[in-house]
Amino acid sequence: MADEIKLLKAEIKRLRKKFAVLSPSLETMLKLRGFRIYKKEPSEDLLLPQKKYINSYFEKLRRYSFRLFLRDVIKHQDFFIPERVTRYATKEITLQYINFLLKTGAIESVHEGYRTKKHPIKSFGETLEWFVAGLIKNEFEAETFWGIKFKRPKVGGDYDIIAKIESSILYMEIKSSPPRQIYDKGITAFMNRVEDLSSDISIFFVDTELRMKDKIVPMFETELQRRYKKPVPVERIEKELFHINGKIFIINSKDSIEANIGTVLRFYWNRKTE
Repeated sequence: MADEIKLLKAEIKRLRKKFAVLSPSLETMLKLRGFRIYKKEPSEDLLLPQKKYINSYFEKLRRYSFRLFLRDVIKHQDFFIPERVTRYATKEITLQYINFLLKTGAIESVHEGYRTKKHPIKSFGETLEWFVAGLIKNEFEAETFWGIKFKRPKVGGDYDIIAKIESSILYMEIKSSPPRQIYDKGITAFMNRVEDLSSDISIFFVDTELRMKDKIVPMFETELQRRYKKPVPVERIEKELFHINGKIFIINSKDSIEANIGTVLRFYWNRKTE
């Protein structure tokens, strides 16, 4: 059975690659919607290691505790000691993370502490966008752009991730901040971009293991009531994954980011074929 599943996954990957060659590129699909890319994939605020360590760094980023650790490292990028970045992991694990960043060249020793080799770095947001875009590209064989800017007359701002999955356009908003630092204006901006782009699948992702029902989902419900006379309800798919009319999704990172995106895609395709 395991061998059959492995072969089936390999066949799905092969077919997706073949389909990607036969279908229009993501940039062409965006142009057909009237969207021309002005800028994409900036690197000013990326916290990355030396190239030879990129793969191991990417694997570390799958761990929620490592992402929270990096958030604190960037917060204290000019100077930090282990105690300042040990809020979300044990001291032993934190020291392992620090040694890993030292080995890979992302940070350096200074005085009796550490600092990032690259600074200033605005936030962890850009690194998280880079990572999630890589997950979507690797796990779902999708052509993916991140950190995209368009010159649009009405709706502005950055589109964090846009991907072509088969013949559909996926737009994903990435929030590296905890729910308490997300406000209603962010929900409004996301919904404006969804409507402007007319994406087939739209995902609002918060990198947290906290409940989405406590604050994020109620903000979406309020926004839907404000925006439409007959608002569509926000419904639960499972756990802390929610959908609006089978096209807009609200997810967190509990369990794993790629697993949650996979659940969303299966839900979307199943609804589409009903």
